[in-house]
Amino acid sequence: MHDHLCSPVIIPLPTCNPGIMATGAINVVRGTRSSDEELFQIYTHSESIALVVDSPQFFNRLAESFTLRINARFVVLLWGDKSSLNSKAVKDIPVYDYNDITQLGRENRNAVHNSHEQGQQGVFEAITPEDVATLIYTSGTGGTPKGVMLTHRNLLHQINNLWDIVPAVPGDRFLSMLPPWHAYERSTEYFIFTCGIQQVYTAVKYLKEDLQRYQPHYVISVPLVYETLYSSIQRQISSSSTARKTLALALIKISLQYMESKKIYEGTVLSNNPVEPSHIVCMVNCLWARIIVALLWPFHNLAKLLVYKKIHSSIGISKAGISGGGSLPMHVDKFFEAIGIKVQNGYGLTETSPVVAARRPFCNVLGTVGHPVKHTEIKVVDIETGEALPDGSKGIVKIKGPPVMKGYYKNPSATNKALDQEGWFNTGDIGWLAPHHTTGPSRKCGGMLVLEGRAKDTIVLTTGENVEPAELEEAAGRSNLIQQIMVIGQDRRRLGAIIVPNNDEVLATAKRKSRLDGDNELAKATILNLLYDELRAWTVGCSFQIGPILIVDEPFTIDNGLMTPTMKIRRDKVAAKYQREIEELYK
Repeated sequence: MHDHLCSPVIIPLPTCNPGIMATGAINVVRGTRSSDEELFQIYTHSESIALVVDSPQFFNRLAESFTLRINARFVVLLWGDKSSLNSKAVKDIPVYDYNDITQLGRENRNAVHNSHEQGQQGVFEAITPEDVATLIYTSGTGGTPKGVMLTHRNLLHQINNLWDIVPAVPGDRFLSMLPPWHAYERSTEYFIFTCGIQQVYTAVKYLKEDLQRYQPHYVISVPLVYETLYSSIQRQISSSSTARKTLALALIKISLQYMESKKIYEGTVLSNNPVEPSHIVCMVNCLWARIIVALLWPFHNLAKLLVYKKIHSSIGISKAGISGGGSLPMHVDKFFEAIGIKVQNGYGLTETSPVVAARRPFCNVLGTVGHPVKHTEIKVVDIETGEALPDGSKGIVKIKGPPVMKGYYKNPSATNKALDQEGWFNTGDIGWLAPHHTTGPSRKCGGMLVLEGRAKDTIVLTTGENVEPAELEEAAGRSNLIQQIMVIGQDRRRLGAIIVPNNDEVLATAKRKSRLDGDNELAKATILNLLYDELRAWTVGCSFQIGPILIVDEPFTIDNGLMTPTMKIRRDKVAAKYQREIEELYK
């Protein structure tokens, strides 16, 4: 392994990562939101020899708790003035800013050029595809971060094959808002730069404004962003006049039915039934679906003119939104399909570089994460026995192929647990592969992957029943009164939930239902009752129901450590934070 030129902090300059890797060195990237102690542990564990920071302010934050404890050969400062750095922390360490680095590059290039002219031959060590390019420490929804070793071959596989998912052309504009050090964002960036595409960085806070300003062809993000856009559109519709609101909701409902019928004769209806449907039944269903589509077509086109055109201009996504890093709720998926905005859902993990499957533009089957990326194999195995299961059967998803990591750095036991001798990586995700049908409404779905949650997220009640919390959380999350929800109940007799309420909506609902007290304030019992009503209404079709509720005021965010960088709730952290309250809740 080469010497490690490592940065355990966020690198906002996109050329910095490839530059480090091009030298044969390995970078270790991490976000500035990480705690000083976490950065120190990662720096030490990765055996890093240098530090790259984005600003003097961040370096000075690290000075006492981090910088003085490490043995760094040098520091690279990407932005700002070197004179602003804590002098005590850098007194014996060379510091290079961006201008210094570019000047060193010029000098080295000239030295190589002059040596060639003088007939001198240098000795260069070649980088091989199997050399480690980067270490990415997983943040995950629980557990201690592990250093994922991704090779040059891993990253090149993404660059060479993501075009099948995103057929971008030079001049296209991408809007991104994920941390540049995250595997999802990094692979996307490397792919984008090879295609001559413009990239715009934004944040959730500025999303609406930047969508209108830049009118991107593609948006690369996580499900929460599309949920946020969906909620924003719903609020705009709800705030319209009664006549406009009624018309818009009616037209959207018609478009949803139009799309459902269209899928029947297009062959994109998802099914886990391995039995081929009858030809006669297929013909009848197909004919009936075409009749419904013909009847609804004028109303769907009217909706495009009266409603969807305005939504398109405000969102500005002209080609597709790419969603990954978590589960995309079905109601959000269906809504964007109905209004004519394509959202392609994908799947991957840090350990798989990350993309292993995604929906293609020409076959965007809702409810799935699409077919595997080229040269990548997916199989589903029994949770208990590890035996491969037939298509349509639910089990643990395993991945094999060029995107799979080399292993976890200095952690052979974790590597052997995740990777078997044949090279299959255990994702820990529960899912199934759509059966292959030659005819019928599901004929184009064969081989697509469907995910149903994490194996380790499964809640086991004392009754022996296994519950997948994702189904309940997605259903309850459709309520305007619920900002965030996490279902709990491990080793309990019944399920419960931790809820962050949407206070404005709760207050508005209480006023509408005349449930305010004399001072126009909400009693805790009133909030509980309103939330119970919402849970019953939205989860009525679910296999399990939620019992006791814990209401918390502080939202789950990345900053407070209760969400991952891809905006998934860190269940272990939330459970630990509210352990005492949960115990009281179940008493």
